[in-house]
This record gives sequence, structure tokens and C-alpha cells, in this order.
Amino acid sequence: MGVGSYLIEGVSGTGKTSVAIELQQRCYHAIHGDRELSYQGDPQTGKPLDGSAHKQNILDVTFGHEHHLWYVDKVKFLVADQSQPISFFCGGSRNFHRFIDLFDGVFVLDVDLDTLKGRLARRPEDEFGGKPAQREVIVRLHATEEDIPKNATTIDATAPLASVVDDILAKCREVD
Repeated sequence: MGVGSYLIEGVSGTGKTSVAIELQQRCYHAIHGDRELSYQGDPQTGKPLDGSAHKQNILDVTFGHEHHLWYVDKVKFLVADQSQPISFFCGGSRNFHRFIDLFDGVFVLDVDLDTLKGRLARRPEDEFGGKPAQREVIVRLHATEEDIPKNATTIDATAPLASVVDDILAKCREVD
């Protein structure tokens, strides 16, 4: 398999973090984008929000979601690093359009509404999606698919985790 980079997207609760952990357990290079690459910033300019703007809007779930960005330069740096045979970037960002063309493929994890609601109901309150207002936003985003990259390969994330990851890896081989 040649050097490749893949984005794994999907609304909150579809399994991006679980997929990243499973890939790492299988010795693949997986980056937790929401933990390692994210910040709150202006979706138009990419400029990080100053503390006052973030503090004023910290309780506004929609604001926080819309301003959840990834550092484009860090994404570019990691994609350019050819020391790994394959890298997976797992997570969501509202500025993916600024770097999506760097990837060899894009996968979107998808689940039905009942599965999504069940997963979110089990989340602790301190995790995104653990509070009712957050769940409402996630359910709306699931219905509208407004934050989902177009022309991505859809992965049925209702399957057991091992099968989901097997499916992603098989589709990566198809691209090579």
C-alpha cells in the first residue's frame, strides 16, 4: 500500500473516535482531529477567536459547533509527512473545505436516527452530545447533512466496530 491520507467524518455520535482508537489498536496512524487539531475560530478567516468572543458564546451550542475548526497548517504538515504508509484523520471540522483536497479519500460514518439517539443518550454530560441542547443540534445536523462533505464514501457505522474499520480499510485498498 502506498502513502495515503484519509479523512473520516460524520456527525457527533457516529463513531469517529471509536474508529480512530480501533485503527490505532491495529497499528495504523490515526489522528484524533477533534483533540489534536481543533480550536475555536472564525470559519471565514480561520483566525482563532479571542477569549472574550469565546466566553460570550460558550453556552451557545450552535456557535461552538460552527466555530469548531482544524488548524489547516497542521493538517497540511501531517498529510505531507510520508513517514507513515497510511494516515487517518478522524473528526469533524467546519473548515474541511480548506484542506479536503489533500486527502486520497473521504469517508463519512453514517447511522440511522435511532442508533444516533441511543449513542448520544449514553454519553456523559461533559462530552459533546451529552446535554439535551447539544443532542438537538446533532440530530438537526444528522437530518440536514449540512456539515457532511459531498462526494464522500458513506460507511454504515451501525455495524460492529471491527466491521466498520474493515470496510474503511478495504475501500482504501480500492483507491490504491
